Amino acid sequence: MESILTSIKKMLGIAEEYEYFDPDIIMHINSVFSVLTQLGVGPSEGYFIRDKTDKWTDFLKSDSRLEILKSYMYLKVKLLFDPPLGTASIEAINRQISELEWRINVTVDPGEKEEIQNG
Repeated sequence: MESILTSIKKMLGIAEEYEYFDPDIIMHINSVFSVLTQLGVGPSEGYFIRDKTDKWTDFLKSDSRLEILKSYMYLKVKLLFDPPLGTASIEAINRQISELEWRINVTVDPGEKEEIQNG
């Protein structure tokens, strides 16, 4: 079982044992969980983490279609916690986020996808 906090820290280039930024990263992770709730992902009452004991499987359960959320979480937290300096880099990340949001929407609402295809 993979820790949400530890996996995001690893993608940000922060060692698991370095905990100085944990409160900031946790705050950003929880902000992204709020966005995911608005996108219709996860429990309707929302989801949040407290520390490194919270696992992806706690949120994703066994739905492998939602593994895409790990990349989405990283990109959103990256922009909030440690945004790149260059405008082009920020725009590239925002394009990736937009595509992932579209894919997440299609995954959680496949009926809408069928309507678009049959439309």
